[in-house]
Amino acid sequence: MDFRKTIILALIIAMPVLVYAAGSSETEGSTLSGSVKIAGSSTVYPISVAVAEEFNHIHPKVEIPIQSTGTGGGFKNFFIPGKTDINDASRPIKDSEKEAAAANGIEAIEFRVATDAITIVVSPKADWVDNITVEQLNQIWRPENPAMKWSDVNPSWPDEPFELYGPTSASGTFDYFTDEINGEEGASRSDYQGTEQDNTIVQAVNGSQFAMGYFGMAYYLENLSKVKPLRVGGVLPSIESAKSGEYSPLSRPIFIYVSKESLKRPEVQEYVRFYLKQTSTDLIKEIGYVPLTDSEMKANLDRLESIISSL
Repeated sequence: MDFRKTIILALIIAMPVLVYAAGSSETEGSTLSGSVKIAGSSTVYPISVAVAEEFNHIHPKVEIPIQSTGTGGGFKNFFIPGKTDINDASRPIKDSEKEAAAANGIEAIEFRVATDAITIVVSPKADWVDNITVEQLNQIWRPENPAMKWSDVNPSWPDEPFELYGPTSASGTFDYFTDEINGEEGASRSDYQGTEQDNTIVQAVNGSQFAMGYFGMAYYLENLSKVKPLRVGGVLPSIESAKSGEYSPLSRPIFIYVSKESLKRPEVQEYVRFYLKQTSTDLIKEIGYVPLTDSEMKANLDRLESIISSL
């Protein structure tokens, strides 16, 4: 099965996506039912969709609604109020979010699921640029006195204004990018087009020779003919460069956060167990991220079983 085609189809059709594969001939004997509600990061979203699809081949009676809301949006609007069981996250949970969750009786349990490489993309027609430095990215994206035209950064680049696209401030990708590029989480110019739908960024960048955007690597790998990735400091974003750490500083871990209270339910237990088992497989690589090692995956599973046994 081509997981990426399935995922992108789900992205195009609707938000949120409801993964529900009733009637699977493989698993007519499964009696597990209920629902596992997920929201959060658009970066982690493709993994959760693919895992949910595979899980429903085994347990077709479990409904798994998944919303791409941005990491912070998922924590604030769904996970912390107790409306979801899992929050996809492209950054670690903040202390303020932990405190808000605790005040609502929710304990967030963190599991790393992969490594991502935030990818800077331009139009394939932007033939004047293939490489960019962290310092140049800072010139473009900083909140104070940012560059307004390509030629402001490099005189050999066109004397044309930037058209900039990226995630909103509710996004973990936004938080990580601004921290690494501008030196402070949330520090960014405001005159860009923000969205939590990464395919919207793909379409916008593809449509303009003078556009630039950024998002998780999976969306670039799914759209090789539509956008061109920039090398950062001479290093191309890839599975290999993210895994080795060579693609720095924009390689980062990505997570799911599970409500401990939700883990009391058998469908949530089984889904999280299944999810963690996939994190060291080729499924993660096919989506466009770096899988965990077998030992990292097993350590996560052991911790999960220990938590479940204590409930």
